[in-house]
Formats: sequence, C-alpha cells, structure tokens
Amino acid sequence: MKFAQILAPIAMAAMAVASTSAIAAVDADAAAALFKKNDCSKCHSIDKAKKGPALKKIAANHKGKADAQAAIIKAITTGPKVKMDDGSQEDHKIIDTKDAAAQKNLADWILAQ
Repeated sequence: MKFAQILAPIAMAAMAVASTSAIAAVDADAAAALFKKNDCSKCHSIDKAKKGPALKKIAANHKGKADAQAAIIKAITTGPKVKMDDGSQEDHKIIDTKDAAAQKNLADWILAQ
C-alpha cells in the first residue's frame, strides 16, 4: 500500500473529528442567553425573517466560508450599516460583551443554526 493511500483516510477522519469538536464546543445555553440579553430577537429569529434575516439564513449565507465566524463577530461588535429586509439601513446593534470567547460562542451558535 502506498503512503498516500494510508494517509488519506487518516486525514479525513481527523477533519471529521475536528469539525465535530467545533460544533460540540458551542455552549448553546450561554449563546441563547447572550442573544436574549441583547434583544437580538427584536430583529432576528431562528427560522423566520423579522426586521433582519433569520439565523438560519445567516448561517446558510456563511456556510463553507473560512471567515464566517470572524464576519459575524465583526457584525455584532462594530455596528456596521446593515440592510433590513424592508430595504432600509441602520447600524447593527453592538453586542454587550467584550468577552472574545462569548462572542465566538455566539457566532458559532448562529452558524450552527
């Protein structure tokens, strides 16, 4: 057997474990609590569009993108102009935490929707 034939299944297994670990690492209760504390549900819901897009739509738009987590963290920490579903624009609310781990957890929770 060639080295590449042995290494390929091992590499695939390692990637599967790594992606499973990232999903398992999300503290859904903490993320949901932060989401609620910051009134994110005023504009977003899990599966229905409100003033802003549903979290499932946000996750789908970022699926497979290497910078997905960073893009969400930037949106929730810098208050960029965002386009609402009705066509209007406003500043995105800045999340009330400076804790990088909590920000990452919230972004990962959104991406897991």
